[in-house]
Amino acid sequence: MPNSAVFVPHFHWDREWYEPFQVFRHRLVAALDTVLETAEANPDFRFTVDGQMAAVEDYLEMRPENRDRVAALVADGRLAVGPWLILLDEFLCSGETIVRNLQMGWAAAAELGGAMPVGYLPDMFGHVAQMPQILARAGIEHAALWRGVPGTVDGHAFRWRAPDGSEVRTEFLFDGYDNGLDVLLVPDRIGRALGEYAEMTAGRWGGDPVLAMAGTDHHAPDPRLADGLRRACGEGRAITMATLDEYLREYVRDEVSAVVTGELRSHVRGNILPGVLSVRLGLKQRMAVAERTIDHAERMNALWSGRDDAPFLTLAWHKIIESTAHDSVVGSGTDETCDQVAARLAEAAQTARAVRDAALAEPAARMPSDGHLVANPLPFDRTALVEVDVAAPGGGTALVASAADGSTRPVQLISEAPTVLSDERMDASQLERVLRRIHRRELFGRLIDHYELTPGSLVFHLAEVPAGGPFDLLILRREVAAAAAAHPGEWRVLTLEEPRATALVAVNVPACGLTGFRVGPGDRTAPAVTSRAPATATESTLANGLVEVTVAADGTLDLTGPDGTVLYGVGRLVDGGDRGDSYNYAPPAQDVLVSEPTRITVERLESGPLRARLRVTRVYAWPTGLSGDRDLRDDRTAPTPVETVVEVRAGEPFVRISTSFLNRSADHRLRFHVPLPEPVATSASAGQFAVTERGLTAEGGWGEYPLPTFPAGTFVSAGAATVLLDHSCEYEIVGDGSELAVTLLRAIGSISVNIHPLRDEPAASEIPVPGAQDLGMRVENRFAVVPSATGWQGANAVALAEEFRNDVLVTRGTAPAGAPLPPDTAGVRVDGEDVLVSGLRRVTDDERGAGTELRLAAMRDTASTVRVTGAFTEATTVDLLGRPISRTQVRDGLELALGPWEIRTVVLR
Repeated sequence: MPNSAVFVPHFHWDREWYEPFQVFRHRLVAALDTVLETAEANPDFRFTVDGQMAAVEDYLEMRPENRDRVAALVADGRLAVGPWLILLDEFLCSGETIVRNLQMGWAAAAELGGAMPVGYLPDMFGHVAQMPQILARAGIEHAALWRGVPGTVDGHAFRWRAPDGSEVRTEFLFDGYDNGLDVLLVPDRIGRALGEYAEMTAGRWGGDPVLAMAGTDHHAPDPRLADGLRRACGEGRAITMATLDEYLREYVRDEVSAVVTGELRSHVRGNILPGVLSVRLGLKQRMAVAERTIDHAERMNALWSGRDDAPFLTLAWHKIIESTAHDSVVGSGTDETCDQVAARLAEAAQTARAVRDAALAEPAARMPSDGHLVANPLPFDRTALVEVDVAAPGGGTALVASAADGSTRPVQLISEAPTVLSDERMDASQLERVLRRIHRRELFGRLIDHYELTPGSLVFHLAEVPAGGPFDLLILRREVAAAAAAHPGEWRVLTLEEPRATALVAVNVPACGLTGFRVGPGDRTAPAVTSRAPATATESTLANGLVEVTVAADGTLDLTGPDGTVLYGVGRLVDGGDRGDSYNYAPPAQDVLVSEPTRITVERLESGPLRARLRVTRVYAWPTGLSGDRDLRDDRTAPTPVETVVEVRAGEPFVRISTSFLNRSADHRLRFHVPLPEPVATSASAGQFAVTERGLTAEGGWGEYPLPTFPAGTFVSAGAATVLLDHSCEYEIVGDGSELAVTLLRAIGSISVNIHPLRDEPAASEIPVPGAQDLGMRVENRFAVVPSATGWQGANAVALAEEFRNDVLVTRGTAPAGAPLPPDTAGVRVDGEDVLVSGLRRVTDDERGAGTELRLAAMRDTASTVRVTGAFTEATTVDLLGRPISRTQVRDGLELALGPWEIRTVVLR
C-alpha cells in the first residue's frame, strides 16, 4: 500500500453548460480571485487550471490588472496553465481543429510564462485514436484522462499508442478527476480517510504515491487546504501538494507496462455518454460549415491574396475552438447556451467567409465581368459542376461554356427567369418616386443597361453586366422631369431584365488552382469537351455510366456501383421513440417503430446531361411524442412528408442523397438504413486523421449500457457500402451486422433525466430543453453512398469524401466585359493515395519570413509516398507547434515518405 500521496488542487471549468457562458464566467472570476489570494498567501500552495487557457483568458478579460500576478505564479511553477485553449469534444470537430486548439492554447500560455506540458483531457466523452500522435508531435510526453479507458488497464497509468506508433505515458484518473475530495470531507480526519482510500486502491498504485485530484466542477479551492494537509502529515503519511505536471515529472517512478492502442471508447470505468453524437443536429452541421469555411479561407488567402488577414482568421479559429468545448458543440446545455454556441459558430463562419471572399476578389479583378472565376480548394485536379446565373439563350439557341484555351464545356440549362420585373401605371407626379429606387445604376438588384423615355412611357432595361454606355442618374432626373411636365396624366413604367437562366457548367480546375469560363450562345453541333458519360434520368431511374439508381416500389433505392456491386433498399427510414436525454439514447420499453410510408410519390427534377435528379416523397405517420407513460409512444400521429432528393453527376462514382422534413414529433430518433449485401463483423469510420475500425459491440462495465453507436466524421464504411458525410454524426451496425444505420435526428426534451433505463445515475440536473426537440424545424441531411465490394480503401473514399464535402468556389469577374479570359493557374498539388491535406495556410516567422504551411495525414496502414509540387524551392519540416525539425532545398517538387497513419507538417517557401 502506498504510504504517500500527492494532492493536486484544481477545478474543472465547463465554460458553458447548464448556465450560459457569462453566468459561469461571473463564478470563474470569483474562483480565480480565490486562487491568486490563496497562492500568494501560502508559498506551498499549487493550482492546476484545468488544462485550458480559455478560463485564464476569460478571467483576465474581467481582471486585466491581475495579469502580472498570474504570470508570476506561472513562472514560479505554482500555477499550471494550458496546454489547450479549450477542453474539447474530440469526436465532433476535425483533426485540424484539435491541432489549432493545442497551438492557440500553447501560445497563450507561453505569453504568461509557459504551458503545462501535459495533455490533460479530464472529462471528454471518449478520446480519438490519433491523440497520442498529436501530443507527441507537439513534444508532449504525458497525458491524463478519465473516460474511455478499457478494462485491460489495471494500474494508474498506461502507454497510449496512436495508429502510427507514437506513444504518450497516460495517467488514468480511474476514480475521476475529483477523487481527492472524498478524502477531504472531514478536515480533522484527512489522514485516516487517505489511508483507507490508499488501502482500497492499493492494487493500482504500485510503488507510486496516490494522486489525489482535489477539485471538481465550478468550485474554488479551499484556502484552508494546505493547513489541513500539513496537519494530516503528522499521522505517519507523506502528503505533498503539487501541480499535475509536478506529480508526473517528480513523483511517479514505476515502469508502465500496459499499452492501449487507438481510440478510447470503453464504458468500463466511466460513462462516455454517446448520445451527444446525435443530439442538437444543427450544432454539428454549423461546426462543419465553420470548419469548412475557415479551411477554404486560409487556402485562398495563402495562395491568391496579398492581404494580411491573420487577425480575422485568428478570431474565427478562436470562436470555432471555443465552440468545440465538451459541453458546447455536443448540445448538452440549456437552450440559451446552445443558441449562443450556434451564434458563435455562425460568427466564425461569417468572419472566415469575409476573408475567403476578399482573397478571391483579387484574382476576380483580372477576370472579365462576363466571365466567372472558379477556385478549387483541394490539392488535386478535378472536374466540378457549378451553377451560374447567365443571360438566357432565347429562340432555342444552345448555351456553351468557353475556357481560356478556347475549349468548350457542356452546359445544362436548369431554369429560366421572367423578363418583366415591374409593370406599373401612375400619375406623372409620381415618377420621382420611381427614380428614388435607383442607387447610382442599381435597380432591383440589377444594373441599368439603358432606358427608353417617350411621352407617357418610361422603360428600363436591366442587365447583370451592362453592355450600354455610361449612365447618369442626374441626366435621367432632368429628362423625366421635363417629360412629366410636358405630358401630365397617366404614365406606364416598365422594368425589363434581360432574359436570365440558371446554367450548370462542368469546369476543369487545377489542383488548388483557378480557372475561368464564360457562358454564351453556341452552336448545337459544336463539340463540347468531355470524356464523361452523361447523367440520365427516367421517371424512376438515374445513371451516369458509373452508378445506377432505381427507385423501388417502397420508395427505397437500389444502387449499383462501378464494379457491379448492388445495394438494395438503401434509404429505409426507421423512426422510434426516445425517452432519453442529451447524453444517452433510451428506447421506450414498448417502442413503436415506424418504417413503412403511407404514401409515396416520385418526381423527375433534372434529366442531365451533367446532373440528373429525382425527388422521392414518402409520407409517414409518426407518433407526436411519448404518452403520459414515458415507456409508451403516443397514439396520436402526425403525417410527415420526407423528401429524398437523389442525384447523380457525370463522372462521379457515388450517389448523392439529401433528406428533408418538417419535424412535427417530439422524443424520437430517426435513422437512415443502408442494407448490406452480406453481414459484416466490423465497420470503419474516418475522422481526426484516422480511419478507425470497430466491432459490433462496445465494452461495458460501468454505469451505462454500452450501446454500439459510434462517431463518424467524413465517411463511414461497412462491407460494400461507404457513406460520405457532410458533418460529424452517429452510426450503428444493426440487424446482426446486416445493415448500417445513420442517425438523422434525435429529438429529446431534457439535458438529463434522473431515471434513465440505460444509465445508472443522472449525467446532470434534470433541466428541460424544449429546443432540443427541434419541433417545427426543417431537418435536412445530405450524404452520398458509394457501392463498392472493395470497401472504403478500394473505393478511394478519402479523396471522394473531400470532393463531396468541398465544393469549388465561384465568383463573377469584375474586370471590363469582353476581355480575354486569363489562363488557368495552379496552386499546390499533392499526389498520393489515401492522403488527407488537413490544412494549408500562410505562416510567417522572424527568421524565414512568409511561407505556406501544409499539413498532411497518411490515412492508411501501409507506408506511402507523397509528391508535393508548386511554386516553392525550400521545404521545412516542423512539429505541430511550428518548431523547425529539418530543412530541404527543393527542385521540381518535394517527395515525402509517410509512415502508416503519419501526420506530417511542412512549410513551403
